[in-house]
Amino acid sequence: MQLNELKPTHARRKTLRVGRGGKRGTTSGRGQKGQKARSGHSLPRAEREMIMKFPKARGTTNKPKSPRPTIIQVSELGALAVSGAVTKTILAQKGLIANPRAKVKILGGGKIVAAITIQGLPVSASAKKAIEAAGGKVE
Repeated sequence: MQLNELKPTHARRKTLRVGRGGKRGTTSGRGQKGQKARSGHSLPRAEREMIMKFPKARGTTNKPKSPRPTIIQVSELGALAVSGAVTKTILAQKGLIANPRAKVKILGGGKIVAAITIQGLPVSASAKKAIEAAGGKVE
């Protein structure tokens, strides 16, 4: 091993130097004048805490108001064809969903052979086509 063959294990982390011209112009993203544009600025503690409480204006999205539904593929419903009808209570009894009041949606993944009737559950267009092709129906 030679001295010129030594290489660092981790890449060197570059720190961003702000306020030195470049492509962003003379202010370099600091705005114009004021305390925040100066070097070595520090805000009072209460003001800093208040700023930290509010989310940034860019790129923030609100949390969804309702949880996403549990997705069940058509191929998983083939085992439930004993009774013929599929409801939320039957899905909860078989262990496919945890709670009979949980949101559920049936998607058309896989194949189904048995004719089943789906009652009171949202179904995608491809799942409806697969169920009706197997001789079942969606209510």
